[in-house]
Amino acid sequence: MFSKQEAQQLKKEFWTAFGKSFPRKWLLYDTKVKDFSFKFNADNKKAEVSLDIEMKDEVYRNAYYEKIWSLEDILKDFIGEFHKEEYFTLENGKIIAKIWVEKQNVSIFNKNTWQEIFEFFVKKMDGFERFYYEYEDFIKDV
Repeated sequence: MFSKQEAQQLKKEFWTAFGKSFPRKWLLYDTKVKDFSFKFNADNKKAEVSLDIEMKDEVYRNAYYEKIWSLEDILKDFIGEFHKEEYFTLENGKIIAKIWVEKQNVSIFNKNTWQEIFEFFVKKMDGFERFYYEYEDFIKDV
């Protein structure tokens, strides 16, 4: 196991290495829709690329989720099989809508899996972004 400080340092190295390996400006929070963002995440068991719909107003959150869900088959063409949860609870207790893809059996703490994670991140986030740009006007029309 790693100390808390060692774990933080390894995480910092991971994200720095990812940025250097794949220098690119990702869409992430720049969707022009408040609380509608794409995210990268990695921990000691898996890597994940997600679309998080975090509006406090449940009506709006559900409306955006339904818009994405109405394009399910098209989204699948861009990113492959995915998970979805209309009422996903974050660790802090906040309820969001979430659509994500994950890669199991990789770890931010195992440098031997970093390249695998990086390639997964690039492929899946690129798919999410291409999907969003293609259907942006439809998605934003809530």
